[in-house]
Amino acid sequence: MVLGTYHFDNPGQDLHNMKVDSVLTPTKQAELADLAARLAKFNPTKIAVEALSDRPDFVSNKFDGFTSEKLTTDPDERTQIAFRLAHQLGHKSVYGIDEQGKTIDYFPFDKVEAYAKAHEQGAALGRMQEKVEEMMKQMETAQKTKPIRVMLADVNEPARVLSDHQNFYYALLSLANEKEQPGAELNAAWYQRNAKIFAKLTQIAQPGDRVLVVFGSGHAFWLRHFVQNTTGFQLIEPRDYLE
Repeated sequence: MVLGTYHFDNPGQDLHNMKVDSVLTPTKQAELADLAARLAKFNPTKIAVEALSDRPDFVSNKFDGFTSEKLTTDPDERTQIAFRLAHQLGHKSVYGIDEQGKTIDYFPFDKVEAYAKAHEQGAALGRMQEKVEEMMKQMETAQKTKPIRVMLADVNEPARVLSDHQNFYYALLSLANEKEQPGAELNAAWYQRNAKIFAKLTQIAQPGDRVLVVFGSGHAFWLRHFVQNTTGFQLIEPRDYLE
């Protein structure tokens, strides 16, 4: 199960960032408890998150010493969803399978911007970004009335995952000429990052495992693709448990 999420703690590290209401209020905590109860029905045997690990078994030290008291102070979605559920199910470990740039830039958007500016395509790039910003605004409004489980069900609707990817990543492919392909290069780098993430997943998953993968929703398209197209894996839709 690939559960794409928005970032609960407003880290502001993405190109486009949603302003999320506090998830530490009693109302939101009740919604998250309900979310955990629903995900528990999937009965995951392993939980993997968007975190780095330098261990050969990819166990993340972020889960070390976790207690339920941390749910009242840490809004991070890894804590509120993955660690909450792992603790509830009695898991001893949570796995960090993220991949971050060291010598490779996995999101070279600066090159896309430079190309658009140099070739009078700034307006076209602006329109692409406006679509994403409008989606963020809609989500900011929706969170006022929709519980978190419904917000996540919407984000993980298969047609939504596809359209979100097409409207940004694939739209960038048009920013190109006979000499430069910055949109294609960004797509290739993003694919490589997600391919490495999934490669780590294949190393922690054993026959019979039921793995819950909690990652930023921007990763959902490729992670779902790899699950659906890799022998031995079966994609389980989170929406079946959230609605």
